[in-house]
Amino acid sequence: MSDIKKVIVFGGSGFLGSHVGDSLTSRGFGVTIFDIRESPYLQESQDMIVGDILDQDQLDKAIEGHDIVYNFAGIADIDECHDRPLDTIRYNILGNAQILEAATKNNIKKYLFASSAYVYSSSGSYYRISKQSSELFVEAFAEENKMDFTILRYGSLYGNRGDKRNSLHRIIETAVKDGKIDYHGDGSETREYIHVKDAANLSVEALDKKYKNEILMLTGTKSIKYGDLLVMINEMFSNKIDIKMHSIKSKTHYKMSPYSFNPKMAKKLVSNPHIDLGQGILNLIEEIHSELSL
Repeated sequence: MSDIKKVIVFGGSGFLGSHVGDSLTSRGFGVTIFDIRESPYLQESQDMIVGDILDQDQLDKAIEGHDIVYNFAGIADIDECHDRPLDTIRYNILGNAQILEAATKNNIKKYLFASSAYVYSSSGSYYRISKQSSELFVEAFAEENKMDFTILRYGSLYGNRGDKRNSLHRIIETAVKDGKIDYHGDGSETREYIHVKDAANLSVEALDKKYKNEILMLTGTKSIKYGDLLVMINEMFSNKIDIKMHSIKSKTHYKMSPYSFNPKMAKKLVSNPHIDLGQGILNLIEEIHSELSL
């Protein structure tokens, strides 16, 4: 790791961003969270800026004095992006460009951008397009301004601090509340889940100089079919969950793999040791049950 200490995390109040902030803090970095809402997970040693990534003056002032930028800001839900294409352009593409502009003005030493495995895919609708475009902006700004960067392409995340925009969180919450799961698919859909804490730790490992100007793929170590995943979840509920499959083809989500031919491939960064999928799901069930019991 480098001796750089001051980090600002855009979108740091959210699901993944808050965990990255925690991981950075645990390793001795000075962390500032920038988000449109106050973080409920803010640690005592972390600073908080409530702001809008579309406000260039605010961005310029916020980044001043920092060495590293992480950008997790924007619309992260694929279906929400599909329903709000103009907002997707504003927050995912323009917002990223404005953060890049502020970063270069302040001579930021490294810029880390949260992208997605969907950049490989023909699925993903406007979400995929926004990530593809933003990756190109990162590379162009970095080359023009001699700024180091790392692009982090995340696979399927799960774990605590999620909400209904996260598919696994949504499924488990419905199981806890209603004793049933309505799944839109035939169960053959395949994912490589990675726990959000593992993804966060890998995101900090990406600060290592060996990942300078690289594109990294952060995903799970094993593939699992959704049908098998639902069986696993049901067993954790003593097989008391009513599971219904609705074979509807998704217009926005991939079925078996996000990969279609793309000449710019990424290195895969793997967490070892990592949080086991079964244990991670059990922890998530316990968290959701506790929240719903309040």
